[in-house]
Amino acid sequence: MAQAKINAKANEGRFCRSSSMADRSSRLLESMDQLELRVEALREAATAVEQEKEILLEMIHSIQNSQDMRQISDGEREELNLTANRLMGRTLTVEVSVETIRNPQQQESLKHATRIIDEVVSKFLDDLGNAKSHLMSLYSACSSEVPPGPVDQKFQSIVIGCALEDQKKIKRRLATLLRNIESSDKAIKLLEHSKGAGSKTLQQNAEGKFN
Repeated sequence: MAQAKINAKANEGRFCRSSSMADRSSRLLESMDQLELRVEALREAATAVEQEKEILLEMIHSIQNSQDMRQISDGEREELNLTANRLMGRTLTVEVSVETIRNPQQQESLKHATRIIDEVVSKFLDDLGNAKSHLMSLYSACSSEVPPGPVDQKFQSIVIGCALEDQKKIKRRLATLLRNIESSDKAIKLLEHSKGAGSKTLQQNAEGKFN
């Protein structure tokens, strides 16, 4: 009888300890789940800041190279360029780095994709039109929607092998490059139009002198 009570007491103690350990483990797991949500929120916030930095730099660069900047006085242009350079310098002081975890295959795919884009960029000055067309096919390869133009199938297979975060960054980079090309193309056309209009005016003036 006495032995049975001792055994029951011992079992009761083990049960209490087991129950307490389960509760503690459950609380720890819950804390980890909450921390994981905060970690992901931190990465998303940092990525948003990283993207905002890219957008700001692009906007400043776009203003500096806009047609409006060419149509103001030298003094005003110099003052605006000083302001733009100051803003660019302050933007560059913001350092944000969100590292992406990659396996060896994803790392190799990223290098391959980056190399392809860099090769296209290096040909901008030689053939802007062809570079734009090539970039559009690369961008279409990153789109989940039905693209309006041709898709670079080889590049698509390479991008699919990249980490998801890298896929988004590649697409953003291509979009930025296409916007820059569009801006440059418009600037060239406006300059050509301006030159053409100037030549026409000179020709009309010359004809007027002889009439």
